[in-house]
Amino acid sequence: MSIDEWFWNASVDEMKSGYVQEGDQFTCLLCGSQTERGVVYPHAGAFYEAERYMKIHIQQAHGSVFHYLIGLDKKLTGLTDHQNSLIQLFYEGKSDSEVQQAMGIGSASTIRNHRFGLKEKERQSKVFLTLMELLKEKDQHAPAFVDFHKTATMVDERYNVTQDEYDKIVKKYFPDGLGGGLTAFGKQEKHKLIVLKEIVKQFEAERTYDEKEVNEILKPIYHDHVLLRRYLIEYGFLDRKDDGSQYWRKG
Repeated sequence: MSIDEWFWNASVDEMKSGYVQEGDQFTCLLCGSQTERGVVYPHAGAFYEAERYMKIHIQQAHGSVFHYLIGLDKKLTGLTDHQNSLIQLFYEGKSDSEVQQAMGIGSASTIRNHRFGLKEKERQSKVFLTLMELLKEKDQHAPAFVDFHKTATMVDERYNVTQDEYDKIVKKYFPDGLGGGLTAFGKQEKHKLIVLKEIVKQFEAERTYDEKEVNEILKPIYHDHVLLRRYLIEYGFLDRKDDGSQYWRKG
């Protein structure tokens, strides 16, 4: 299972903790980093068992689950920019009057109205989630959709891809597998996304690469490796420092 599948299939409690457990393995939902029960992990002069170390990892690598999730694209969170700002201030423990002052809007009573609106959104979300769970039990014709990366920069109809469609497109562009190289870089946006999703599998999570290393990975895949590198960044699969000295897979 890919990290994106782990993330989108996680329960609310798992999402809150930021990791899932399967057998003796703990997997970070935010980047895919894993720990294993029975292994002792050193950190800051002390040693930790797998689950405790996973919590330390999340704090060290991501700050908190809240800050990671609030930073996702608005089409994934369902929040407006205004709601996003309010929630962050509430999370910081600001009073209504402090939030009003920080945002320069209305009055303290206006902020209370926003709190009420967010509570209504929470209730609606619970009902919707329950409806979808009940629907899964009855809908025998729902296609299996592919889970795309949660760091996507453009979330729209291009991500409407079934598993069958995905497999056919991969076979079209990689007839001999990823090791056999890319036959062409399609012009259709949906095809580009699928090709890039396959290519990024060549990059390890939580590892940084210099530009030469990135090029060495991409050159055997396609003759225009610069094009691939640019699109991997543009579509949110990879990120890099402004000076191009380091690249890494976005989780």
